Amino acid sequence: MARHPASKSASTIVAALVLLAAPAAARNIKVKPGSDAHERIQTALIEAKAGDTVVLAAGRYALADGLSLDVAGVTVKGAGPDKTILDFTGQKGEGEGLLVTSNDVVIRDLAVENAKGNGIKSKGSDGISFVNLRVEWTGGPKATNGAYGVYPVSSKNVLIEQVTVKGASDAGIYVGQSRNIIVRRSRAEMNVAGIEIENSYDADVIDNVATNNAGGILVFDLPDLPQQGGHGVRIRGNRVTANNHANFAAPGNIVAGVPSGTGIMVMANRDVHVRGNDITGNNGNAVMIVSYTQAFTDTAYNPLPRGVAVGGNVYAGNGTRPAFAGGAQIARAVGGTLPPVMWDGITRYAVPGSGAVREADGRIIVADTGWLSLGLVTQGTPASAAQPAMMPPGTGLPLEPPAIVLPAAQEARAR
Repeated sequence: MARHPASKSASTIVAALVLLAAPAAARNIKVKPGSDAHERIQTALIEAKAGDTVVLAAGRYALADGLSLDVAGVTVKGAGPDKTILDFTGQKGEGEGLLVTSNDVVIRDLAVENAKGNGIKSKGSDGISFVNLRVEWTGGPKATNGAYGVYPVSSKNVLIEQVTVKGASDAGIYVGQSRNIIVRRSRAEMNVAGIEIENSYDADVIDNVATNNAGGILVFDLPDLPQQGGHGVRIRGNRVTANNHANFAAPGNIVAGVPSGTGIMVMANRDVHVRGNDITGNNGNAVMIVSYTQAFTDTAYNPLPRGVAVGGNVYAGNGTRPAFAGGAQIARAVGGTLPPVMWDGITRYAVPGSGAVREADGRIIVADTGWLSLGLVTQGTPASAAQPAMMPPGTGLPLEPPAIVLPAAQEARAR
């Protein structure tokens, strides 16, 4: 039977429309080291489409300016953190080594060295994965180093895995004002703070190593930020050891007040679980639980830690040389060595401008050891007024929150 010409014409049009609608095949956009490496990498990042991989070959890339990516669905992949090295030693500006402002991005298998500002930053990203990276300031710890090594802020569905950061003048691995976060199997060494979760919701910090920082792992909540009320943080299975490096933060930085020798510090955060960690060899407290100490005017801010649960940790060799003001005197008062866990004992604060006094709405429970309360009671009371008292191990440790789950597609791309 002869086919009607109109049928042939219709089928041809349909086929053409299908081809037009089909997504373009994913590409590998390859870049090699060379004298114009910055221009070629940045061009690749601009021209990439969703599904593409920008492949950076092994070698050292001398870069005089930062890089940026604002295309969703892109992977930036090197040959390994000791093979593909983005070297910003000659960087002219003060910005990031690499800034990502798009969704569903994977940065993996490369190193960033000597960025003038932060190493790798994401801002406003949903589905950002940092995998098998090294960020380092190779001249050693200095206040002039960049503040943060890996730095997702105002982001959602954050994965930081197998990342090593050395030399950051604030925090090696820093997650700020973000939500649904996993930091796992990473290493932070020779930073002011090793790993910091700040003003963020729902984070797992699991199976990491924090060593030779001033403070190992910090969980903070600060006033006057767009997102506050940090909560829902699990710190589990980490090795937090010998965090006795001198604090080299620039004066005025909030982490400049973190005492050298701090293992884990929880400040003004809610529903934080510190369980199953190996916390050893820190000159100060293995775990320090404190209120925000400075004056503040943000009426929505709660400066108290509450709902903090500590249990099942291993402690050894902590508390022998506390560096915070009055620490040596407190240690002498309780037998010469600080106990593993110390709480400032603050349970109430004055709401700025109102005269109202609010009480803590969640208990501090330490179930695995005797612990120390400084008995300061009211936020803003100077440490010199401390009335230290040992507390027995508590009971009724609450259930941990469920593990953080990232979108399956994100986890698959990160493998």
